[in-house]
Amino acid sequence: MEPITVLKRNLQGEVTWQYSGRVLRRGPNLIVLEARFNRPGVSFMGVLLKEGDRFVETFYADRWYNIFEIHDRDDDHLKGWYCNVGEPAILDDATVSYVDLALDLWVAADGTQTVLDEDEFEALNLDAEMRTRALAALEELKGVFNAKRPPR
Repeated sequence: MEPITVLKRNLQGEVTWQYSGRVLRRGPNLIVLEARFNRPGVSFMGVLLKEGDRFVETFYADRWYNIFEIHDRDDDHLKGWYCNVGEPAILDDATVSYVDLALDLWVAADGTQTVLDEDEFEALNLDAEMRTRALAALEELKGVFNAKRPPR
């Protein structure tokens, strides 16, 4: 598995978070990588995210979201999916870069969906087209998980 760097950016293009992963698969408009949670343990939406938890992350160059499938570090059981709404990712040999638009969808392992950070999204200075694309991406994500078939 080849190493890759993930760059999460804000609307101004500034890197707000950076970490490394390993490429599992590449396609014409996507990349799937594995990364490890590199923060101290935290309770989130009724799930304990532990340092070292395994994230299988799918980034798309043609979709306005990315999907992180989260597995426990100890027994690899599925904890859920964290989905970021953002501009399509820029994929190259060494990096994945995306602009985060604050709006997120959490899907618990039992399929329960929770939209997160709507207030932060509303506060962003987005033009009408970008706001419409972001909201459409959120609806697309909800549909993907309602169909019980996370995209690959």
